[in-house]
Amino acid sequence: MPNEKRAGLGPNAKTASRSQAVPQLFERNCSVGRTISIMSDAWSFLVIREAFFGARRFEQFRTALGLPRGTLAERLKRLTVRGIFRQVHYSANSSRAEYHLTRCGMELYPSFVALIRFGDRWLSGPEGPPLKLIHATCGQECEPYVACSHCLGEVKANRVRYRDGPGAGRTPVEPAKRARRTAESSSFSRGRPSSVSRSLEIIGDRWSFLILREAFFGVRRFDQMQTELRIAPNILTERLGRLVTRGVFDRVKYQDLPERYEYRLTEMGKDLYGAFITMGAWGDRWLSAGDPPLVLTHLDCGHDFSAVVVCNKCRKPIEAPDMRYRLNYDPALYGAPQAGDRIVEILVSGEDAPAQDVPSQDPATQDEARPGKRAAPRRGRPGTATS
Repeated sequence: MPNEKRAGLGPNAKTASRSQAVPQLFERNCSVGRTISIMSDAWSFLVIREAFFGARRFEQFRTALGLPRGTLAERLKRLTVRGIFRQVHYSANSSRAEYHLTRCGMELYPSFVALIRFGDRWLSGPEGPPLKLIHATCGQECEPYVACSHCLGEVKANRVRYRDGPGAGRTPVEPAKRARRTAESSSFSRGRPSSVSRSLEIIGDRWSFLILREAFFGVRRFDQMQTELRIAPNILTERLGRLVTRGVFDRVKYQDLPERYEYRLTEMGKDLYGAFITMGAWGDRWLSAGDPPLVLTHLDCGHDFSAVVVCNKCRKPIEAPDMRYRLNYDPALYGAPQAGDRIVEILVSGEDAPAQDVPSQDPATQDEARPGKRAAPRRGRPGTATS
């Protein structure tokens, strides 16, 4: 029948067929994931880190990091759009501007400190931590910890219960987001020695982060992870192997015929929990429109809480302007002036943006940052974080 119109022969048939064959995927709303979406970009992370070391001008960032001018300009622009930085012109008559951390940007600092503590504890090597933290408020060298905002007790993964918050639910996954490539883990180590960089080499990759997040929800088995994340088997196998090699998971056989394994968090893996919930607290405040996807309850005191990072000497909250650093390396090697005793005082301020300011979103992330847009039914997962 030569005159019969057959489906699939039109110029757009292949595109239509593919769009019909690919199911719409959803992922859980997650404040930690929203924070990781910023910090998992290696260049953006490095720029923010240098800002916490006092960099404000384009050439200061470029000297410290050695980034191509175009790459640096694009990341500074992106972080300004997101509300992490604001531009402040040198003078009324100058077209050149400094990049000042806003309050939103400053409040990322506790997440950085939580990652410092994890990296110091597990990833330092024989040379020791790259720096020591000095809390100017009490004048003591300190080892900050992640605490309950109500009782200030240290938070452990197996002493937290969680339930759905007002921002719970699932958001459609944009194809571009699933296809986005993350930087090589070695990219995080550019520039000065950094425990935060070493930590992000483990969790900064999007899939590795999602696998770890599911582990904190108690998911241990390959098929469960694949079902929850809709991840390709080869990618899941590779990421799990990497996390086992890095010491985050133990691979434990639970069945002989056929052989099946669980992936259980090691003590090192469990120690990432503090960094996760600290990043979640920032995401709740700045990227979730006041509607946290999860509400956490600290079992030690019985109260709902938000993660805070406090000084272990005076138990006061850690804030960037109150910190000094004793460096275990020569800062002159990384574009900074030589400090006599390597105690660095960094003047940073988060008063550039009012407290109620919420960072603007890139168009590619607007839907993700609006938990009110829920196209799929929520799946409640009340329970206790994994032990």
